[in-house]
Amino acid sequence: MGGMPATIANLNFLVETAQKVLGDQFLWSCAAAGKDQFDLVTTAICLGGNVRVGLEDNLYLSKGVLARSNAEPIAKMKRIAQELGRSVATPDEARQMLSLPPAACGG
Repeated sequence: MGGMPATIANLNFLVETAQKVLGDQFLWSCAAAGKDQFDLVTTAICLGGNVRVGLEDNLYLSKGVLARSNAEPIAKMKRIAQELGRSVATPDEARQMLSLPPAACGG
């Protein structure tokens, strides 16, 4: 209720609307929950966006295949991004892109 369905058509609408309002120079990302996660985030990569995946949004790598750790969906998206010609940011590069302070070292 009150939300927009997680569809490729709606993602495209949001990106096109942002481009009309903001121009082409803006940083954006997509995170999607549930069974359509990989379809949506792969589309986001194709549209020039960034993505975030993890077990907090989807426990499955594919239909009926549970991820054993958070590393598996991340590795899957890294492979997809690289196949599509996109580089993957390191944690430090992502922090810089988002204007976040460096990670604290130690405990």
